[in-house]
Amino acid sequence: MTREEAWALLTEYNQDPFHLEHAQVVENTMKYFADQLGYGEEKEFWGIVGLLHDLDFEKYPEQHCIKSQEIMRERGVDERIIHATASHGYGITVDIKPEHEMEKVLFAVDELTGLIGATVLMRPSKSVQDLEVKSVKKKFKTKSFAAGCSREVISQGAEMLGLTLDELIERTIDALRTFQD
Repeated sequence: MTREEAWALLTEYNQDPFHLEHAQVVENTMKYFADQLGYGEEKEFWGIVGLLHDLDFEKYPEQHCIKSQEIMRERGVDERIIHATASHGYGITVDIKPEHEMEKVLFAVDELTGLIGATVLMRPSKSVQDLEVKSVKKKFKTKSFAAGCSREVISQGAEMLGLTLDELIERTIDALRTFQD
C-alpha cells in the first residue's frame, strides 16, 4: 500500500480536521521512531501504520480497532498493517497484543502525541521546539488535563518498549520537533 492509497482510505472514513491532523502526527512520529530504532528501510510502512491507526474512530467510535480490521480486509490491505493498527487498542477494545517493536511504538505514542499536543497549546510559544519533559510530566500528573489521553496506556507503552516514562516523552518530543513548529 502506498502512502497515497492509505491517505485516500483514511479520508474516505475521516473528514474531521482534528482526526486527519492526528493521523499525520502519528504517521510522522512513527517514521521518526523507525529511523531511530534501526528500521529505516521500513520507515514508509511504519508511517502508513501510523496514518491508518484510527481509520474507524470517526465513524465507528464504539467499534474502534474492530471495524477497521473489517474495512481493511475488504480492501485487501496487508495483514501486518491490520494487526499493527488493531494492536494499539490492546486491553481497551481488542485483545490483539502489540508484538513487533513497531506496534509497541504505536501503542505508546498514540496517546502521548495527544497529551504533548495539548500541552503545547497551553504554552505561550505554542511550539514543541521549546517544550521540556518536565512540562509534559506536570500535565501528565494532572488527570483532568487532556483527560481523554490515557496515562495508563502511555505508561504501559513505555514499559513495553523498555523505556522510562521520561525517556518515552523525550523521544516523542524529539520526533515532534522534526516536523512541527
